Amino acid sequence: MRFSAALLLLAGAAFAADPQVIYLWPQGAPGSEGKTGEEAVRINQPGGDHVISNVHKPSITVYLPPKESATGAGVIVMPGGGHNSLWVDHEGYNPAKWLSDHGVAAFVLKYRLAREQGSTYTIEGHALADAQRALAVVRERAVEFRVDPSRVGVMGFSAGGEIAALTASRWETASQKPAFQALIYPALPKDMRLSKDTPPAFLACGENDRQNISQGLPELYLAMKKAGVSAELHVFSGVGHGFGVRETTKGEVAGWLARFHEWMGGRGYLHE
Repeated sequence: MRFSAALLLLAGAAFAADPQVIYLWPQGAPGSEGKTGEEAVRINQPGGDHVISNVHKPSITVYLPPKESATGAGVIVMPGGGHNSLWVDHEGYNPAKWLSDHGVAAFVLKYRLAREQGSTYTIEGHALADAQRALAVVRERAVEFRVDPSRVGVMGFSAGGEIAALTASRWETASQKPAFQALIYPALPKDMRLSKDTPPAFLACGENDRQNISQGLPELYLAMKKAGVSAELHVFSGVGHGFGVRETTKGEVAGWLARFHEWMGGRGYLHE
């Protein structure tokens, strides 16, 4: 009996340790009416990455720092996957866990996929709406999450970087505007709509990335500076696409997230 009770306690503790998942539209997302299929998960080999598809219920997975180390900053993390899937480990959960371990609340966004086979979704009509809704939900629940609504930004990888960039340039009201943007080897929108009011940007990519992806970041950096936007650019030598956050990553690029954290601190986002 005591052994069974101990197992139940351990199981309860493990369950309690699981990150909270919050659906952005509990009654159903606009544009997803009638779509009831569950998310699909496959394990990509040899790395063992979890790859998500068939997203009809957009959500955020919540990673909060301990109360004593919370800085009040928050980041909505948007994994990539070519708009046909979400690589949620090295471009989602891993960076979110690192950020929460360093005092920053992180929220991994599962957004709807515009280029999945048979999809009726669009990038600007649905994926962007999911990102904007995630920003609103985090700000609405700021007290619960111990974040300052004025210090919640966005981070996106690859296709998720495109959505993060759109979120930072397609806002219509102050409540829709992220405090900052981190674009990590992003697919760039054709029209960024930059202005002096564009949120500050942290930009990072590898020098060997595909030409049609983030090799456009230096040009974006210059365009941002011309528009009066504060920006910092990191181009890592000998590195290609998709480095994200992995235990196996070596060299200077392995420290990119620490550079981002330093950038946040330098801009005053990490004060308690």
